[in-house]
Amino acid sequence: MKTTLKLLTLAGMLLAPSVYAAEKIIVLEDNKAILGNWNIHHESAALHKEKVSINNDWSFGRDGWITAVSRDRRMSSAQGIKIKYSIVDGVIRKQFAPGREKYEDCKVIKLEGKEMTLHCKFNYFFMTKK
Repeated sequence: MKTTLKLLTLAGMLLAPSVYAAEKIIVLEDNKAILGNWNIHHESAALHKEKVSINNDWSFGRDGWITAVSRDRRMSSAQGIKIKYSIVDGVIRKQFAPGREKYEDCKVIKLEGKEMTLHCKFNYFFMTKK
């Protein structure tokens, strides 16, 4: 019994890191792959948790600005903002909020065809290119 318990404990310790394996990051050399208009259709706090449906648009410009348009699900209004971004060390470094010089890094973890998934500090964003 003790031997079995020790083996189970050891197996758990060896397998635990594979459950939390590092996600694959696509390293960006520049902004060419992300330029243009993207629709954010879902967001989630974790990659494999429930996704919340949203309808936001981000437009990555050549000039280092993201134009973000957010639509409220309950109303027919839209609100837009512009925030700075750049590619630093292969990730998107974007302004956290307009007018603040606080930035967050967003890693591209999927970029296939017209689909892109970003992992920012607090959220995952699931996007489709328009």
